Amino acid sequence: MLPEKLVDVYRGDLVECSHYGHVVISNSLGEILAYWGNPDALIYPRSSCKIIQALPLLETGSAKQFSLGPKHLALACASHSGGEIHLNVAKDWLQKIELNEQDLLCGCHLPYDKTQTKKLKKNGENPSQLHNNCSGKHLSFLTISKTIFHKNDYKSNYIDINHPVQKIVKKTFEEITGFQNPIHALDGCSAPNFACSIKSLAKAMAIFSNPNQLEQNRKRYIEDLKNAVLSHPDLIAGEERLCTKIIKKSNGRLIVKVGADGVYTAILLDKGLGIALKICDGSKKAAECLIVTLLIRLGYLKSDDEDFFSYLNIPIYNWSKMKTGIIQTSSQIWQQGKQLDV
Repeated sequence: MLPEKLVDVYRGDLVECSHYGHVVISNSLGEILAYWGNPDALIYPRSSCKIIQALPLLETGSAKQFSLGPKHLALACASHSGGEIHLNVAKDWLQKIELNEQDLLCGCHLPYDKTQTKKLKKNGENPSQLHNNCSGKHLSFLTISKTIFHKNDYKSNYIDINHPVQKIVKKTFEEITGFQNPIHALDGCSAPNFACSIKSLAKAMAIFSNPNQLEQNRKRYIEDLKNAVLSHPDLIAGEERLCTKIIKKSNGRLIVKVGADGVYTAILLDKGLGIALKICDGSKKAAECLIVTLLIRLGYLKSDDEDFFSYLNIPIYNWSKMKTGIIQTSSQIWQQGKQLDV
């Protein structure tokens, strides 16, 4: 099965180009309730699966040992903007595990938070590892390593595929997705990212939505992670970021998470379902347009909400700031805005 046309780019009234990809809506048993493209397409979930990668932080007892709270758990699941609220939680976490920024192997990049970027430039400072959007995930890995790896070199190369931490993360990923022996590649933050089918990723999100078939401790820890994200949506991304906006507007009904190169996942908490989508060419704007459209059709967002209308119909401007066209989902996705019944 081939990718399906999901998002169109208009110049004037003509479709000038299109974005193709895959979408699956699944329940926790892996039953596919709706799909476009190929449910078996193999993808890297990238950061869209961080909530799975955060599960060992609780299951190993690491969070309890170092007295980590909901803010720390939310940051572990985050692709954050590197704003003041994110830095404060990360610094507090570092103090709890008695480490410093240089112990994080995620690398440095300018924060997505505009205020923080201006502050760094004004003071002539360079970004640190804590500004990296994946620093929470790396703090989680280091915390697990310090808990289970009772040697002086527990900090060294915790991102190696053969490190005990990554073996635990891989095992958890396999158990939640049901996708066995996944290939892996390095993510943008240098940690391993495990591949799976789009339907396996959707199923995993549905399991997080409805973990009743899991053993009691795992079920409880999943609830802890979900509650942490719902309680601190600003930590999962940032004030002006789409994931944060959607979670805030959802009234506790769903959690969404972006992944690099055109990936999104959604945990539909009130339906026990999960969504996974991938835009094949990696377009961020196309992926944003698609997840917003799907959530409108599913009744989670409103098409006239000013916070989301610009994602539903993304305007395109030229260098003279004249509007030349729009980006919007193709007709088979939008279907005149009719409710999607799943």
